[in-house]
Amino acid sequence: MSAQRISSRIAAITESATLAVDAKAKALKAAGRPVIGFGAGEPDFPTPDYIVNAAIAAATVASNHRYTPTAGLQELRDAIVAKTKRDSNYEITADQVLVTNGGKQAVYQAFATIVEEGDEVLLPAPYWTTYPECIKLAGGVPVEVFADETQNYLVSVEQLEAARTPKTKVLLFCSPSNPTGAVYPPNQVRAIGEWALKHGIWIISDEIYEHLLYDGAVAPSLPVVVPGIANHIIILNGVAKTYAMTGWRVGWMIGPKDVIKAATNLQSHLSSNVSNISQRAAIAALTGDLSATHKMREAFDRRRKLIVGLLNEIPGFNCPTPTGAFYVYPSVEGVLGKIIRGKTPQTSTELATLILEEVEVAAVPGEAFGPSGYLRFSYALGDEDIVEGISRIKKLIAEISS
Repeated sequence: MSAQRISSRIAAITESATLAVDAKAKALKAAGRPVIGFGAGEPDFPTPDYIVNAAIAAATVASNHRYTPTAGLQELRDAIVAKTKRDSNYEITADQVLVTNGGKQAVYQAFATIVEEGDEVLLPAPYWTTYPECIKLAGGVPVEVFADETQNYLVSVEQLEAARTPKTKVLLFCSPSNPTGAVYPPNQVRAIGEWALKHGIWIISDEIYEHLLYDGAVAPSLPVVVPGIANHIIILNGVAKTYAMTGWRVGWMIGPKDVIKAATNLQSHLSSNVSNISQRAAIAALTGDLSATHKMREAFDRRRKLIVGLLNEIPGFNCPTPTGAFYVYPSVEGVLGKIIRGKTPQTSTELATLILEEVEVAAVPGEAFGPSGYLRFSYALGDEDIVEGISRIKKLIAEISS
């Protein structure tokens, strides 16, 4: 009897679509092709010098060459406590914090720690591509709750209630959102928190884009708005987006002490401690000011307005104006089914492939985040590339056969 080479659990995992698109764009660029990539979800700015210098200094200290506590350096956990109070007005203690190898590990461990086999997890769509894979790895069942552009991609309590069953254990909440850039207003945050509290539903809340807000938008932390939920919420965050530190791999979980202790036990077998050099860099980031972040946000805001305007000039594209993160998520339904250079894309995946092949512009198709009919563009790249890339798409779509 032949054994299956790859376990069914791992074989069922799909590759990260956003990383795949970015890798393909970079490979074509390395081959000399003039590709413009809108796929990567990372700031195009260097990590601020004071953070880099802290890492350089840390590398010369022998204690940083050794194992340190799984949950994270005490100084970093203390810095996260202070930062959480400063930025969210949420008071926690260090034993409610677990430092992880980036936000993705925090996502994985959060679901692995509280989800049982067969538990249903409400997953507002469009969603970040990693969420459903982590839910399934934990034995859970993702239940998509879709809100389209007419709702500004924000699910309602009524939609969540309609999707709730006796098996519902967790709601994934992400504001500002990847992939849409949508931000839940405070009254809707409160309504969702109160609904979850009423029905005893856990919330896993991803706050990684908390500082990238525009047009006066605010993104209050759920347990501040609904204090009663504090014992049934896990907050995920990290330094990647706020400080342009995607490659440093430092994230964290905040939650009830018993949950954090259990997740720490898991991490002790999974990866031990996060790199001490990266942790020291994160301490410098969190204890410094946010001036570098504010400068990045100003640039993102300018690019946001630029790309929304350009996309909405393309017939068949409908791009809402996001108020957070650094993504836009236009509907492209008006283009699907049309003949473009002899091809007729029926899905956003087919359209994204056509755009990459014909005009060498890389975007991520909506199927990576939920239903077809959308494209995600990151505007974490230079203004000139934004203008050139979207102009190429506009010229291509202008060739639609009547």
